[in-house]
Amino acid sequence: MRLIEGLDALLQLDLPTVYGERAADSRSVVAVGVFDGVHLGHQRLLHELLELSATLQATPTAITFANHPDQVLRGEAPPLLVSVPHRLRLLRRTGVRRLVLLQFEPRLQSMTARMFAEQVLVHRLRTRALLLGYDSALGQGREGTPTRFAELGSELGFKVRTGQPFTIDGVPVSSTAIRTAITAGDLQLAQRYLGRFPSTFGEVLRGDGRGRGLGFPTANIAPQTPVLPPHGVYAVEVILDGNVLRGVANLGVRPTFAGRDAVLEVHLFDYQGNLYGRELEVCFVVFLRGERRFADADELRTQIALDVVRARQALRA
Repeated sequence: MRLIEGLDALLQLDLPTVYGERAADSRSVVAVGVFDGVHLGHQRLLHELLELSATLQATPTAITFANHPDQVLRGEAPPLLVSVPHRLRLLRRTGVRRLVLLQFEPRLQSMTARMFAEQVLVHRLRTRALLLGYDSALGQGREGTPTRFAELGSELGFKVRTGQPFTIDGVPVSSTAIRTAITAGDLQLAQRYLGRFPSTFGEVLRGDGRGRGLGFPTANIAPQTPVLPPHGVYAVEVILDGNVLRGVANLGVRPTFAGRDAVLEVHLFDYQGNLYGRELEVCFVVFLRGERRFADADELRTQIALDVVRARQALRA
C-alpha cells in the first residue's frame, strides 16, 4: 500500500509520470471518510470500492484524515476508536492500495467542492469514480454533498456512488454506537458492529519485569486509543506479523503495586521471543474479572494462574 501523507504531497502527485499513462496505478477509484474503527458500514463501502476499481481498471484509493474534521468545524470531536496507525493497518487489510492521509486544515476546509474535484480528484488522483457516505459533506460550507459531487462528476468525467446506512437489528452501525458498547464493556455488541473484536494497538515497552518474576512474562503496551473497555482482565487474541496468538491481559493501573497510569499487560501463551519495540494489535475477546488489589505477590501469582486457565478455556470456546 502506498501512503501519500499531507496536502502538499498530494498536490505534487503525478501518477502518469510514476506509473505510465495507461497503467491502472495511474488512475483511482476514491472513497473519502474518517473511517474511524473501519466498522462494518465502512467495510461495505470499501468492498464496493474494490469491485468498482476492478471494473474500471483503477487503483482502490482511500482519503482519510489524521484529525477528526469536527475538531476544526465544531471545536470538539469524539474520541477516536482507533489510533491513526491502527486505522491505516485496518484499511490496508480491506484491500485499499493507495491511501491519502490528510490533516484537516484551513486550506482543505476552504476548498470548494469544485476545487476539490478539479485539483484533487481529477488532476492529481485521476479519479474514475468517487464513493461517499450517505451523510458526507466535504469542502467549504459543507457544500460537497453526494448530490453536488454527482453534478461535478457528470461534468468532469467521474462516476459518483453513495453508500447507504448499514443496520443490524434495525440499528445503524456507527462509530458512536461502537464507542458506547466498548466503554460499557459490551464486547459482543462491539464485535457485531465492527466485524471483529474491539482492539487496541501499540508498541511493546520495557516494564519493571514483575510479570517475569511472577512466572508470567508480559508485554507492556501503552494503548494509543482513548476508547477502551473497562479496567480488568481479558482473554485476548494478539496479532503479530500477521499471526494470531492467544493470551491473557490486564488493563488497568496495577493497584497491587500502587500503579497510577493505565497500562495493558499481555501474557502470551506458549510464546518464546523478544517483543520489545514490536507493535502488537490486542483484541479483547472475553472479560474475565475486574482489576483488584492483592495482599502480596504470592496471592497475585495464584490468581494469574487461574486467569490463564480461564482465558484458555474461554478462547477454546
